Amino acid sequence: MITAVALAMYAALVGVAVPFLLTRATWPHRAPVLAVLAWQGLMATFVVATALSVYHLAVTEEHVHDGLMGLLSACALAADAPAGKSSPTLDDVLPLAAPVVIVLLPLGWLVRCTWRARRARHHHLAMLTLVGKPAPEYGATVVDHGVPAVYCLPGRRRRIVITRGALDVLSEVQLRAVLEHERAHLHGRHHLLNILADAFSRAFRGLPLARHAKEQTGLLVEMIADDRAVRFHPREALATAMCEVAAGRTPQAALGAGGSGALIRLRRVLTPPPRPHRAAWLGVLAATIAAPLLPLLVACGP
Repeated sequence: MITAVALAMYAALVGVAVPFLLTRATWPHRAPVLAVLAWQGLMATFVVATALSVYHLAVTEEHVHDGLMGLLSACALAADAPAGKSSPTLDDVLPLAAPVVIVLLPLGWLVRCTWRARRARHHHLAMLTLVGKPAPEYGATVVDHGVPAVYCLPGRRRRIVITRGALDVLSEVQLRAVLEHERAHLHGRHHLLNILADAFSRAFRGLPLARHAKEQTGLLVEMIADDRAVRFHPREALATAMCEVAAGRTPQAALGAGGSGALIRLRRVLTPPPRPHRAAWLGVLAATIAAPLLPLLVACGP
């Protein structure tokens, strides 16, 4: 019982308290790649801690005190389980249903969100074959639409889309900068990070971690793409391009240069924050890795 309470408190800390602290910290905008890993680590930690807490409440004291081997035996996975032991009964299996559901719930939503995003991309790609015109000089597809917008469709048939309105208002250097932003999304497969956060938010609706992880992941992947673009193009060019395409609507399952947190990103592009100290960077990385392992050590210890 003590272990179950400790794990439940740990899950509550990760799911409620830590997200508020992380959203108010300054270092995530200085190291967006590390911040994305931190949010992913928190999501994994919450699932592990919650499932193990429910497991310790549901199973018998015999399995709890047997530590890791008890857990594996309860799942009929222990290699050295007694040969003559009878097959698990319904009473043995039912206590494992709740923790299994906790693990499968976000996985099920992940499959559904992935399917929905893929269907939306295929629908938009089919439309582009009718109204889009190839622009090999930009490696993109041009759509005859007056509102300035630049976005990318990830996946196997990846595509960068530019509206005619964007071509009219952006200079050559501005257009090159925003195209580099979109290529960063495609090469980094940022849509997968957004899908993971979206699936978690749907699986655990109302949880502060779910809400903040989805919002912050969307903002952070845009910052990562911004950082990639300013490596090769002037900051002022990217900032101006962001302002010009900010009003453009990004289709479902696409990533656009005028994405979430445009004002925050604009300030960051024009006034880049200092990078975190190496020691701080390593400390956050170590904490991110250790967070989901701690409940396993607590639950499976002797």
